[in-house]
Amino acid sequence: MSKIVFLQKETLGEDVDLEKFNNFEDISFYEHVTQDQVINYAKDAEIVITNKNLFNKEVIDSCPHLKLIALTATGANNVDLEYAKEKGIVVENVSGYSTDAVAQLTMTMALSLVERLSHYDGYVKSGAYSESGAFSYFGNPFHTLSSLRWGIVGLGAIGRKVASIASAFGAEVVYTSFSGVDRKEEYERVSFEKLCRECDVISIHSPLTDKTHHLFDEEVFKMMKSSAILINVGRGPIVEEKALVKALNNEEIYGAGLDVYEKEPLEKSSGLLQLTYPERAILTPHVGWGSVEARQKCADEVYENVRLFIEGTLRNVVNE
Repeated sequence: MSKIVFLQKETLGEDVDLEKFNNFEDISFYEHVTQDQVINYAKDAEIVITNKNLFNKEVIDSCPHLKLIALTATGANNVDLEYAKEKGIVVENVSGYSTDAVAQLTMTMALSLVERLSHYDGYVKSGAYSESGAFSYFGNPFHTLSSLRWGIVGLGAIGRKVASIASAFGAEVVYTSFSGVDRKEEYERVSFEKLCRECDVISIHSPLTDKTHHLFDEEVFKMMKSSAILINVGRGPIVEEKALVKALNNEEIYGAGLDVYEKEPLEKSSGLLQLTYPERAILTPHVGWGSVEARQKCADEVYENVRLFIEGTLRNVVNE
């Protein structure tokens, strides 16, 4: 039986049932694993289960028995895939487990910002509504989603789910893609520049690549509508955070919803925590993927990856 090391168990949450992993005879669990602990824990392992721990050349070379890196995530940018392949190490991920959860957070953020919910919630809770003498108050005008144009960056499974929900609200949906794949879609494909100039809501569902790193920079924010809302539930470095802070503070765009950041956790010194108009930003701690159901499905899929690998079957390989 293969020696298995489960790193970063805490990333799946305490409410996820991992009991079936005990079916493996030789498995060790570690809750919180920092990068400088990885080699010590994984050096004798044949199979490593991890989320964000970095497996670069140094780490891989320090784990001479390693045969499989099983990721409890979709993204594999924390692993040197080419070097792992060169060393005969299989890297497997899981996908599709969080589509509904991420789409749900995307819509929650967008609708809250479109509706100016924070402003009106604060108005009532401050007592201003009670003192106003009026049954309604429209101090921060908002629009119906059906009157807006929604731009999708990355029309994969999550992007397509968001597009379908936004369409159900009546929004006009367009998309742009950097994958190089050209296929027939029910939504209009436009250039990135056209999407940025014309869309009222833009949501990011693209992987992080050389093409998408700092895709949203100072120049792009200047071309966007001053009323535009940006949602990033993709990868943090797709948005240049300093440029976003500047755009929000200078009212070059209206608002932003972020679940991912250039550095995680978000640094205390980040300008995102010192915005001039904090009510125009919704910041969540990379929770979009993590509904109870999504995390359990993720764990179950990782278990299947490992079980089948031991039996000689490969699935969800990302470094073929």
